[in-house]
Amino acid sequence: MTGAITEQLRRYLRDRRAQSGYISSEGAHFDALIAALEDFVLGGGKRLRPAFAYWGWRAVAPGEPDTEALLLFSALELLHACALLHDDVIDDSATRRGKPTTHVRFAELHRDRGWRGSPVQFGISAAILLGDLALAWADDIVFGLDLPRQTQRRIRRVWADIRTEVLGGQYLDIVGEASAAESIASAMNVDTFKTACYTVARPLQLGVAAAADRPDVQAAFAQFGTDLGVAFQLRDDVLGVFGDPAVTGKPSGDDLRSGKRTVLLAEAMERADKSDPLAANLLRTSIGERLTDAQVSELRELIVSVGALAAAERRIAELTERALATLAVAPVNAAAKAGLTELARMATNRSA
Repeated sequence: MTGAITEQLRRYLRDRRAQSGYISSEGAHFDALIAALEDFVLGGGKRLRPAFAYWGWRAVAPGEPDTEALLLFSALELLHACALLHDDVIDDSATRRGKPTTHVRFAELHRDRGWRGSPVQFGISAAILLGDLALAWADDIVFGLDLPRQTQRRIRRVWADIRTEVLGGQYLDIVGEASAAESIASAMNVDTFKTACYTVARPLQLGVAAAADRPDVQAAFAQFGTDLGVAFQLRDDVLGVFGDPAVTGKPSGDDLRSGKRTVLLAEAMERADKSDPLAANLLRTSIGERLTDAQVSELRELIVSVGALAAAERRIAELTERALATLAVAPVNAAAKAGLTELARMATNRSA
């Protein structure tokens, strides 16, 4: 299925690039922007969201999804590209998947060409526009599908929720960083809307909506998807502090340097407040700063010593098991239950 989605994306981006050729002036500048989107979308990624959409379809339909459905599922990857491109700008991330981030690459292009103005600002502007383009083309896919009216309505309701939730979740995330939010509940709320809904719950519901009118399955997948999606994000939180850069493609301790207000960090501060006030103060004064590797290592040891890492692992396991318990009694076929169980394990037990 992953290969089929990648091929859908390859063909779609190729066709849109050809259709947009008239926009490029001398130097083919807009063509270069589209090429950057092709490189970003086709150059890696787990294709996790289309995979959940696929199993949403399979949960209620007797056969494999048709070409229109696969194209719909591929729109999730363009939405995801938009989120990642903008997230890298917001977090000022230098690398993704082991390569320079898009805004860094366009800043380098500006320097190489000797253009006027700030290379950094140019890179940021280009990455924002590229993310906007990815979202616009995702919308074009969703609203251009040749499907029965009732099916279109079901799909568009889910799609509207996905877009609103991911943008709302992203805003809650930056508010959390700016306000130095420390509560676990606040971080969990961000995880629910920024990640869980658009990574698991809504893709599943999109697949169901494309195949059938099944509100009972939609409700079951809302619960399953939210629990599993939060567990997925908690795994990301752990990898953002303890992950191997050679595997994750991101600098070691990136979340600590960016000051991201994760559940892991909230758990660490809450526990440190109770057991080690000096450690709690070190956490509060260090996160969001330009930390050396030695400082990152010290904070890692602190997070482990107060029991926050172990608590995060327990929370991941509990949420995953609760999601699977919901799936076990969901009104879907055995094949979908087996496929989603495997996907759930893969999403929460990973190193990247």
